[in-house]
Amino acid sequence: MSQQDSSLQAQNPISSAQNSVENAHNAVSHALSHPTAQTEAEALNAIEQANNALVQLNDQSDRPEVQQANEALDEEVNRLNNLQ
Repeated sequence: MSQQDSSLQAQNPISSAQNSVENAHNAVSHALSHPTAQTEAEALNAIEQANNALVQLNDQSDRPEVQQANEALDEEVNRLNNLQ
């Protein structure tokens, strides 16, 4: 098993959701710097995936890192809405 495989397996649902929010941030940043229908659609898709990852954590929603990820995702939604 490669080092990459083991690190992927070690990822927990919270860190996975945090990574999804980071991916949404990157997609929104890309859409803001290169505003096309495709980059906007990619940003919306990334936001939806991050939201789905956070919904899976509903039993852990009181944890500070989950609250912070939710706040960060809300910020990305607002950033994208400013483009549209």
